[in-house]
Amino acid sequence: MLQTLTKPRPIVSREQWLDARKALLLKEKQATRLRDSINTERLALPCVKVDKTYVFQTSQGEKTLAELFSGRSQLIVYHFMFGPEWEAGCPGCSFLSDHLDGALPHLEHHDVSLVAVSRAPLAKIEAYKRRMGWRFPWVSAAGSDFNHDYHVSFSSEELASGEVFYNFTQIPTADANDELPGLSAFSKDESGEVFHTYSSYARGHEELVGALMILDCAPLGRNEDRKMDWMRRHDEYEDTPPASACHGAA
Repeated sequence: MLQTLTKPRPIVSREQWLDARKALLLKEKQATRLRDSINTERLALPCVKVDKTYVFQTSQGEKTLAELFSGRSQLIVYHFMFGPEWEAGCPGCSFLSDHLDGALPHLEHHDVSLVAVSRAPLAKIEAYKRRMGWRFPWVSAAGSDFNHDYHVSFSSEELASGEVFYNFTQIPTADANDELPGLSAFSKDESGEVFHTYSSYARGHEELVGALMILDCAPLGRNEDRKMDWMRRHDEYEDTPPASACHGAA
């Protein structure tokens, strides 16, 4: 549900505000406990051995999926929407990716490697990465079935069929694109075998976007009429008027 204020907030006494805040706190605690429970269930999910060899183009040459672990036992892949013919990366994926560099040293020192993967050619990826000023690893799956096998890239034939398989269900192609976002997790055992442990799609990994979590605490929330209609690539805001406080607040 989009967070939009449709009417001004009521103005109340401090005591009335405190009562309302305590009531909301109970629900916030329920949400926290539910998140903890979901995280426990996520860790208990079974895994699937990755038997297929995937090769990626990187700034250090070709690497397999196993080599993207960079000596660690866990790998998070962000499926960044950037197709072979696209001139720039997806604005929404760019918004999420603005949050990755700060997390990188913490993840890497906790035995987790993180890499973005797109089907765009490596030269396009590296040029866009320079434009955005990012440091996180980002590789090209050009020529690989990786994005197709993990249900984030779709052929023209699939898009012409009327439906594609995304977020673990068939969705109409009117709601799809040749590229869609996702996140996948993999583990590697001591023998070097790789296992797929988790994937999420659509808004399933929204909590990675710290700016949205901060906005959820702001007086106007996300202040949007459509999902992230206010958001731009971080170097495009100068040419775009800021989102107005058109919904009002007291």
